[in-house]
Amino acid sequence: MKQTFFEVDSRLLALDEQIIKETKEQFEKIDAIAQYNQQKVLSAFIKHKVSEMHLGISTGYGYDDIGRDTLEKLWADCMGSEDSLIRHNFVSGTHTLCVALFGVLRPKDKMLCVTGRPYDTLIGVLGIDGQVDGSLKDFGVEYRQVDLKEDGTPDEEAIIKALKQDTYKMVYIQRSRGYSLRPSLTIETIERLCKIVKEIAPETIIMVDNCYGEFVQTKEPTEVGADLIAGSLIKNPGGGIAPTGGYIAGRHDLVEQCAFRLTAPGVGREVGATLGHNREMYMGVFASPHTVGEALKTAVYCSALFSKLGYSVTPAPNEERADIIQAVILGNREALIAFCKGMQSGAPIDSFVSPEPWAMPGYTDEVIMAAGSFTLGASIELSADAPLREPFAAWMQGGLNFHSGQMGVLLAADSMAKKGLLTL
Repeated sequence: MKQTFFEVDSRLLALDEQIIKETKEQFEKIDAIAQYNQQKVLSAFIKHKVSEMHLGISTGYGYDDIGRDTLEKLWADCMGSEDSLIRHNFVSGTHTLCVALFGVLRPKDKMLCVTGRPYDTLIGVLGIDGQVDGSLKDFGVEYRQVDLKEDGTPDEEAIIKALKQDTYKMVYIQRSRGYSLRPSLTIETIERLCKIVKEIAPETIIMVDNCYGEFVQTKEPTEVGADLIAGSLIKNPGGGIAPTGGYIAGRHDLVEQCAFRLTAPGVGREVGATLGHNREMYMGVFASPHTVGEALKTAVYCSALFSKLGYSVTPAPNEERADIIQAVILGNREALIAFCKGMQSGAPIDSFVSPEPWAMPGYTDEVIMAAGSFTLGASIELSADAPLREPFAAWMQGGLNFHSGQMGVLLAADSMAKKGLLTL
């Protein structure tokens, strides 16, 4: 890298040139997937004859908002599903998942998570660690889980056993690794899990938390057997443009039930003013495949750099990817904090601030988060965060474009080197 704008150790810059050459093949594979997905999205825009009138504003109840309704049809096509809800008033990925779970589950229903303990912020929704007021447990929904095997992959034998021993309204799959070091699930793995479930319990609803996974491969879970998926628009599908929101996609009847939960029974999707967000949401969906590709390149680059520097990384540089997350195991508290501070210093927003660990709502440990983003907390923009606990790994994701993401990763390594926490 030839640059004069940042003070980065020359040895890191020399290593950068080597890594760019070594990751060329991986970048080409990412570009091929992005091209496929971009054409899929473009064809959906053309099919639904998107025009200026779809980008307008509705207020009040939002009846007959053609932009909102068309976007939901378009997004269903992108996800290979019968139907979808895609709304700015989903306040987060966790809220979107919560609406989907409460939309289809009823008192005395049982749900089985087959990917071990879910992501931290879902614990309160499920009521796993105690009676949380308003949780699914509080409403009489019983939660059970099948733990992952020692290698972090789904335990198919245990899943089969659990399905044969009891009846479950829902089987829940978390695609992404969350704050764990287990592998994220590829579409091929999700397809296999769906086949196992449907062979034993064909009436059971299969729901996939699809956060961080959209457009990483050429298919989505709803194309390989999942009945319902959900995700956040400030992650992959918002393309770094949508300022907030989320989506639910899947079977029409299930999406309708979720719509009744989002607004009110008997009203559902017919209401919901867009307040001028249609343009940003259309633009975000359109930009998403390319932006996801840039984030994946940044993740591959980070994996390759820190692998060269002697750190354990997952996924490995040449490993197939199922989401945009890259974990780097830094080994101690000081290295983790230095990594995040360095990445923050390369952010376009708030580069001058210093992230500090804090008691973030919804998490059981202190969390440090480097996230100098245009949209607060947007995981499709370059960020790194982690709970302050063993093994002190940083979970990095995003990058609106590779070239800025590349510099953020270099500055993270340089920050560690300057503090004597990294040997070059």
